[in-house]
Amino acid sequence: MADNTNQEIKVAVFDLNKTFYNKSSKDEFFKFVSAKKPHKLAYYFQMLYYKTLLKMHQIRQTEFKENFFNYLDNLPPDKVKAYAKEFWEKEYPDNFNFEIRDRLDKLKKEGVQIFCATGGLEIYVEPLFELYKIDGMFGTRANYTDNIYLVDGKACKEEEKIARLDQYFKGKKYKIVEAYSDDKEEILKQADKAFLVKDGKIKPLTK
Repeated sequence: MADNTNQEIKVAVFDLNKTFYNKSSKDEFFKFVSAKKPHKLAYYFQMLYYKTLLKMHQIRQTEFKENFFNYLDNLPPDKVKAYAKEFWEKEYPDNFNFEIRDRLDKLKKEGVQIFCATGGLEIYVEPLFELYKIDGMFGTRANYTDNIYLVDGKACKEEEKIARLDQYFKGKKYKIVEAYSDDKEEILKQADKAFLVKDGKIKPLTK
Protein backbone atom coordinates (compact mmCIF):
# COMPACT_ATOMS: atom_id res chain seq x y z
CA MET A 1 0.00 0.00 0.00
CA ALA A 2 1.28 3.48 -0.89
CA ASP A 3 2.33 5.75 1.97
CA ASN A 4 0.22 8.92 1.78
CA THR A 5 1.51 10.54 4.98
CA ASN A 6 3.39 13.20 3.00
CA GLN A 7 0.63 13.80 0.49
CA GLU A 8 -0.41 17.47 0.24
CA ILE A 9 -3.92 18.06 1.59
CA LYS A 10 -6.20 20.11 -0.63
CA VAL A 11 -8.40 22.61 1.17
CA ALA A 12 -10.93 25.29 0.25
CA VAL A 13 -11.52 28.20 2.60
CA PHE A 14 -14.41 30.63 2.70
CA ASP A 15 -15.24 33.70 4.72
CA LEU A 16 -18.72 33.83 6.22
CA ASN A 17 -20.11 37.36 6.30
CA LYS A 18 -21.20 38.84 2.95
CA THR A 19 -19.57 35.84 1.31
CA PHE A 20 -21.20 32.48 2.07
CA TYR A 21 -23.80 34.28 4.20
CA ASN A 22 -25.26 37.20 2.26
CA LYS A 23 -25.54 39.46 5.31
CA SER A 24 -23.37 40.47 8.28
CA SER A 25 -23.90 37.89 11.03
CA LYS A 26 -22.63 40.19 13.76
CA ASP A 27 -25.32 42.76 12.91
CA GLU A 28 -28.10 40.26 12.24
CA PHE A 29 -27.41 38.22 15.38
CA PHE A 30 -27.55 41.42 17.46
CA LYS A 31 -31.00 42.17 16.00
CA PHE A 32 -32.10 38.61 16.74
CA VAL A 33 -30.91 38.70 20.36
CA SER A 34 -32.43 42.17 20.84
CA ALA A 35 -35.79 40.84 19.71
CA LYS A 36 -35.49 38.21 22.45
CA LYS A 37 -34.07 40.64 25.02
CA PRO A 38 -35.28 44.18 24.15
CA HIS A 39 -33.06 45.81 26.78
CA LYS A 40 -30.05 44.77 24.67
CA LEU A 41 -31.01 47.48 22.15
CA ALA A 42 -29.32 49.92 24.53
CA TYR A 43 -25.99 48.65 23.16
CA TYR A 44 -26.76 49.89 19.63
CA PHE A 45 -25.12 53.31 19.93
CA GLN A 46 -22.13 51.82 21.75
CA MET A 47 -21.67 49.45 18.80
CA LEU A 48 -21.79 52.35 16.33
CA TYR A 49 -19.11 54.09 18.39
CA TYR A 50 -16.75 51.11 18.22
CA LYS A 51 -17.41 50.65 14.48
CA THR A 52 -16.37 54.28 13.97
CA LEU A 53 -13.18 53.80 16.01
CA LEU A 54 -12.30 50.74 13.94
CA LYS A 55 -12.81 52.58 10.64
CA MET A 56 -10.57 55.39 11.94
CA HIS A 57 -7.93 52.79 12.92
CA GLN A 58 -8.14 53.90 16.54
CA ILE A 59 -8.60 50.35 17.86
CA ARG A 60 -7.42 46.91 16.76
CA GLN A 61 -9.72 44.18 15.44
CA THR A 62 -9.40 42.19 18.67
CA GLU A 63 -10.40 45.17 20.82
CA PHE A 64 -13.29 45.89 18.44
CA LYS A 65 -14.61 42.35 18.70
CA GLU A 66 -14.38 42.38 22.47
CA ASN A 67 -16.38 45.60 22.77
CA PHE A 68 -18.81 45.08 19.87
CA PHE A 69 -20.13 41.92 21.50
CA ASN A 70 -20.70 43.52 24.91
CA TYR A 71 -24.42 42.88 24.39
CA LEU A 72 -23.74 39.16 24.95
CA ASP A 73 -22.48 39.79 28.48
CA ASN A 74 -24.63 38.12 31.16
CA LEU A 75 -25.85 35.56 28.60
CA PRO A 76 -24.20 32.20 29.46
CA PRO A 77 -22.67 30.19 26.59
CA ASP A 78 -25.50 27.63 26.56
CA LYS A 79 -28.05 30.44 26.11
CA VAL A 80 -25.99 32.10 23.33
CA LYS A 81 -25.63 28.75 21.54
CA ALA A 82 -29.38 28.10 21.83
CA TYR A 83 -30.12 31.53 20.36
CA ALA A 84 -27.54 30.92 17.61
CA LYS A 85 -29.09 27.57 16.69
CA GLU A 86 -32.50 29.21 16.36
CA PHE A 87 -31.00 32.14 14.43
CA TRP A 88 -29.23 29.99 11.84
CA GLU A 89 -32.25 27.75 11.38
CA LYS A 90 -34.14 30.90 10.41
CA GLU A 91 -31.41 32.18 8.06
CA TYR A 92 -30.23 28.98 6.35
CA PRO A 93 -30.45 28.30 3.45
CA ASP A 94 -32.49 31.24 2.08
CA ASN A 95 -29.97 33.96 2.93
CA PHE A 96 -26.89 32.12 1.71
CA ASN A 97 -24.98 32.24 -1.57
CA PHE A 98 -26.21 29.21 -3.50
CA GLU A 99 -23.46 29.43 -6.11
CA ILE A 100 -20.74 29.20 -3.43
CA ARG A 101 -22.57 26.31 -1.77
CA ASP A 102 -22.75 24.45 -5.10
CA ARG A 103 -19.02 25.01 -5.66
CA LEU A 104 -18.19 23.79 -2.16
CA ASP A 105 -20.38 20.70 -2.65
CA LYS A 106 -18.50 19.93 -5.87
CA LEU A 107 -15.14 20.31 -4.11
CA LYS A 108 -16.31 17.99 -1.32
CA LYS A 109 -17.02 15.27 -3.88
CA GLU A 110 -13.49 15.76 -5.25
CA GLY A 111 -12.02 15.08 -1.81
CA VAL A 112 -11.16 18.69 -0.96
CA GLN A 113 -11.48 19.59 2.71
CA ILE A 114 -13.76 22.57 3.37
CA PHE A 115 -13.13 25.21 6.03
CA CYS A 116 -14.79 28.42 7.14
CA ALA A 117 -12.51 31.15 8.50
CA THR A 118 -14.45 34.08 9.94
CA GLY A 119 -13.94 37.02 12.25
CA GLY A 120 -17.25 36.19 13.95
CA LEU A 121 -17.28 34.70 17.44
CA GLU A 122 -17.09 30.92 17.32
CA ILE A 123 -19.77 30.61 19.99
CA TYR A 124 -22.52 31.86 17.69
CA VAL A 125 -21.09 30.72 14.33
CA GLU A 126 -20.54 27.03 15.18
CA PRO A 127 -24.25 26.02 15.21
CA LEU A 128 -24.52 26.99 11.53
CA PHE A 129 -22.32 24.05 10.60
CA GLU A 130 -24.73 21.59 12.14
CA LEU A 131 -26.93 22.58 9.19
CA TYR A 132 -24.20 22.68 6.53
CA LYS A 133 -21.48 20.16 7.28
CA ILE A 134 -17.84 21.09 6.65
CA ASP A 135 -14.47 19.79 7.82
CA GLY A 136 -13.74 22.63 10.22
CA MET A 137 -14.30 26.26 11.13
CA PHE A 138 -12.18 28.95 12.74
CA GLY A 139 -13.59 32.07 14.31
CA THR A 140 -12.69 34.53 17.02
CA ARG A 141 -12.48 32.64 20.30
CA ALA A 142 -13.88 34.09 23.50
CA ASN A 143 -14.01 32.98 27.13
CA TYR A 144 -16.97 33.67 29.41
CA THR A 145 -15.51 34.97 32.66
CA ASP A 146 -17.47 36.73 35.43
CA ASN A 147 -20.46 37.13 33.05
CA ILE A 148 -18.29 38.86 30.42
CA TYR A 149 -17.01 37.58 27.06
CA LEU A 150 -13.29 38.25 26.60
CA VAL A 151 -11.48 37.50 23.34
CA ASP A 152 -9.01 34.64 23.66
CA GLY A 153 -5.97 35.46 21.51
CA LYS A 154 -6.35 37.46 18.31
CA ALA A 155 -9.46 38.17 16.26
CA CYS A 156 -9.66 35.67 13.38
CA LYS A 157 -8.79 38.13 10.61
CA GLU A 158 -6.16 38.35 7.87
CA GLU A 159 -2.96 36.43 8.79
CA GLU A 160 -4.64 34.90 11.84
CA LYS A 161 -6.80 32.79 9.53
CA ILE A 162 -3.67 31.24 8.01
CA ALA A 163 -2.20 30.75 11.49
CA ARG A 164 -5.32 28.86 12.56
CA LEU A 165 -5.09 26.59 9.50
CA ASP A 166 -1.43 25.93 10.34
CA GLN A 167 -2.43 25.01 13.91
CA TYR A 168 -5.13 22.67 12.65
CA PHE A 169 -2.86 20.73 10.29
CA LYS A 170 0.02 20.56 12.81
CA GLY A 171 2.86 20.57 10.30
CA LYS A 172 1.09 18.51 7.63
CA LYS A 173 1.42 19.89 4.12
CA TYR A 174 -1.71 21.52 2.78
CA LYS A 175 -2.63 23.74 -0.14
CA ILE A 176 -5.50 26.21 -0.43
CA VAL A 177 -6.91 25.35 -3.83
CA GLU A 178 -9.82 27.80 -3.63
CA ALA A 179 -10.80 30.68 -1.35
CA TYR A 180 -13.78 33.03 -1.17
CA SER A 181 -14.10 36.35 0.63
CA ASP A 182 -15.69 39.79 0.29
CA ASP A 183 -12.31 41.36 1.07
CA LYS A 184 -8.86 41.05 -0.50
CA GLU A 185 -7.50 39.31 2.57
CA GLU A 186 -4.67 36.87 3.21
CA ILE A 187 -6.60 33.68 2.46
CA LEU A 188 -7.18 34.94 -1.09
CA LYS A 189 -3.52 35.79 -1.53
CA GLN A 190 -2.53 32.27 -0.46
CA ALA A 191 -5.03 30.43 -2.66
CA ASP A 192 -4.41 28.88 -6.08
CA LYS A 193 -7.83 30.19 -7.15
CA ALA A 194 -9.15 33.25 -5.34
CA PHE A 195 -12.66 34.65 -5.65
CA LEU A 196 -13.93 38.02 -4.47
CA VAL A 197 -17.62 38.22 -3.55
CA LYS A 198 -19.43 41.54 -3.92
CA ASP A 199 -23.20 41.88 -3.60
CA GLY A 200 -23.53 38.13 -4.00
CA LYS A 201 -21.60 38.04 -7.27
CA ILE A 202 -18.42 35.93 -7.51
CA LYS A 203 -15.48 37.27 -9.48
CA PRO A 204 -12.02 35.70 -9.91
CA LEU A 205 -9.37 37.79 -8.18
CA THR A 206 -6.42 38.63 -10.39
CA LYS A 207 -3.22 38.56 -8.34
